[in-house]
Amino acid sequence: MRTFLANALERSGHEVTSVPDGLAALAAIQERPFDLLIADIVMPGMDGIEVSRQANRVNADLRVLFITGFAAVAMSAREEMGETKVLSKPFHLRELVENVDRILAA
Repeated sequence: MRTFLANALERSGHEVTSVPDGLAALAAIQERPFDLLIADIVMPGMDGIEVSRQANRVNADLRVLFITGFAAVAMSAREEMGETKVLSKPFHLRELVENVDRILAA
């Protein structure tokens, strides 16, 4: 799914760095700046919320878009993370691209 989403965003003109898990995401964020982190909330090892917290320590301006298939988790994330955007599964690729475009334009 990660590759599919990355390809859709690249076709829409976005530069994408795709990594297999939260630890790899943190390593990438420490190596160079990013404008946006897209993370599933529920992941093995380190969940997306924790990835976001730790990434924010490295880059306070990093914007975040969470994706999740768990409505209760999405509501909890919204309460905990404030302005962070949450995209609930299932979603259309157009919704993903529109959300990314909107977040990056803000």
